[in-house]
Order: sequence, then C-alpha cells, then structure tokens
Amino acid sequence: MSLILASSSPFRKAILERLGVPFITASPDIDESRNTSESPYELVYRLSEEKAKEVAKTHSGIIIASDQVATLDTGNKTNDEIFNKPRTHENAFLQLKKSSGKTVTFLTGIALLNTETSAIQVHVEPFKVNFKQLTDNQISSYLEKEDVLNCAGSFKSEGLGIALFSSMEGRDPNSLIGLPTIKLIEMLAKENVHIL
Repeated sequence: MSLILASSSPFRKAILERLGVPFITASPDIDESRNTSESPYELVYRLSEEKAKEVAKTHSGIIIASDQVATLDTGNKTNDEIFNKPRTHENAFLQLKKSSGKTVTFLTGIALLNTETSAIQVHVEPFKVNFKQLTDNQISSYLEKEDVLNCAGSFKSEGLGIALFSSMEGRDPNSLIGLPTIKLIEMLAKENVHIL
C-alpha cells in the first residue's frame, strides 16, 4: 500500500525519509483554529485526525498525519499558554523570554489512517523541555543564528536550540521535531508495514 505523509513540513518529511520507506506527501487544507473549550491535548488529537481524513478524500493508502502545539507550564493546567509558530522575530523573542527558566511541554498528535479498511489510530505524544535561565542577549544571539519563525516554541532542538535547555524529558526526541517516530513504527506494524 502507498504511504502518504499528510504534511508540507520539511521537518516531518526529513524524519520519515530517515526510516527508509517510500512515501509521497500531500498537504491537508483544514481550519486549524482551536475550539473554545478545547485543551491543547484535544486540539492536536482532533487536528491530526482531521488532516488524515482530509487527505483520504484524494489519496488512498496509509496516511500519516500529525499536529503539534507547545504549551508553557504556568502551574495552572487550565491556563497553560499555547505557543504557536512565532512567524515574527518579535514573537520568537517573546516566546523564548517567557520560556526562560520554565518548562515547555510539546504535545504532538499523530494519526494513521488505512483508507482500505477505514481503521484509524490516533495518539498524542508529550515531550518536556526544561529551559535554562536565559538573558536577553542569549535569546537575541540564538535568534540571529537560527531561523525558527516556523517552529512552535521558537527553537530547533535538532540544531543550536539544544543550547537553550537544561534538560529534556520524553520517550521520543523526534516528537519535538513534529513526528513521534517510535509511536509511528508501532502504528505501522499494526497495519503490517514493518520498518525492519
């Protein structure tokens, strides 16, 4: 069966390429707005599923879809602040300033949809990043060296962003980049697609 990555993200594409399986990409065009009472977990779960189903309208095979948010731990779970892609230098600076000395949790939703059987698996993978205390100069220096305007949380953990952290906690560092590979391999195995 064809494998389809429902994403235009170069980061997700690069991760999937490392697994050595042939695939094509298709970009889902959906409204990614958050519903009023939706938690960050519910948001990425729903959007991953919706992206897979959207691509299934025009493609057949096994569809892999993913969505991610970064949330700043404020100590009050109902008020955790969501960090989207910053898009501007000012927003990126602000996100990193708020993250200084704090914990940011990445929630990465992943959906795997088999269009032949309509079987769908959906999972949300958490990954925590604990930030060092950062000075304004350190933040500015980082933003001069790495383009992060399309990265939730305003850093690239696979690049220089690692210098911003005191520690990381999670099962799969690839989930930080946008595709939880360990879970994906488990999901593919349930559809009799084996990486090894």
